[in-house]
Amino acid sequence: MSAELKQVTHIDNVRLGEDEKSVVIIDQTQLPNRTEYLTLRTAEEMYDAIKLLQVRGAPAIGICAAYSIYALARQWEVQDSAAFAEKFHGQKEYLNSSRPTAVNLSWALNRMEGVVAANTGKPVTEILDSLGKECRAIHEEDIAMCRAISEHGLSLIKEGDGILTHCNAGPLATSRYGTALGPLFLGKERGMNFRVFSDETRPLLQGARLTSYELQKAGIDVTLICDNMASIVMKNGWVQACFVGCDRVAANGDAANKIGTSGVAILAKHYGIPFYVLGPTSTIDLNCPDGDHIPIELRDPDEIREKWYAEPMALPEVKCYNPAFDVTDHTLIAGIVTEKGICRAPYTESLAALFDEKH
Repeated sequence: MSAELKQVTHIDNVRLGEDEKSVVIIDQTQLPNRTEYLTLRTAEEMYDAIKLLQVRGAPAIGICAAYSIYALARQWEVQDSAAFAEKFHGQKEYLNSSRPTAVNLSWALNRMEGVVAANTGKPVTEILDSLGKECRAIHEEDIAMCRAISEHGLSLIKEGDGILTHCNAGPLATSRYGTALGPLFLGKERGMNFRVFSDETRPLLQGARLTSYELQKAGIDVTLICDNMASIVMKNGWVQACFVGCDRVAANGDAANKIGTSGVAILAKHYGIPFYVLGPTSTIDLNCPDGDHIPIELRDPDEIREKWYAEPMALPEVKCYNPAFDVTDHTLIAGIVTEKGICRAPYTESLAALFDEKH
């Protein structure tokens, strides 16, 4: 692996502080022009880091949340296990309310709370030890999952292919290789070359600020395009596959991802280009029957009016609708790539099979 590629794929975007009472993250809102690390010590700082997208990407959010609740618990001067469990639940619910769409957030926090429940009655010191092991395990498992997803995704493309991606699902959003970008990094490591078209991803520009940054730093051929240019690059025959990440996948295969993703899928269907969703099984919510049941976060209208601009680009009285995500219908998805393999339609069967122990 080249030094440049290793620097990108092994980026230390979320980690537990040395004192184990804090969490250290790269502030993704400062990229690509500045690389700044934040040390999060309070519940409010951790909540804001997730809410304000200083840490973002479903897997990275889950890792950050697991480290955060552990770091907070290490700060408490509570010796009674019942009182500890009650305080833990309250803080867990508070952190979980920061972003409602990304299922990894609740998944990781519920998993951590499961450790508390499984150790009811034990000394708090033992519970803390178990929580420390669990949050580290969540991170290590994500690294392994990203590698496996990258292997499966790489089987879907070949040397010289053009890939279009939307938002950011690389190492910054996950661990090591990433999910939707993982096959590209893994392929580059093996000497393969691809042409990537990165949607800028309005209004927060994750594709411009993060995806193009990661790919350029890794020496991968990347071309940044505005979101409304996806159609013409597809029509020109420059795109052979679309790879996107996901924040939640419903039981029927409907997938929530950054706003604009469903439009990419519709265009890909029109031009006969396979559209793939890549993400760990922890983003699959079998309790959610379909996309209509996925909560969609609404964000500050000023992100449309004035973010990134020297002065507002719309009058203050102009109404803005700013959903953070949309849902891509399962009929538009050629495959859902997980660490356990590639699921195909009917997704009600293939996704459920992932969780079947006999399977």
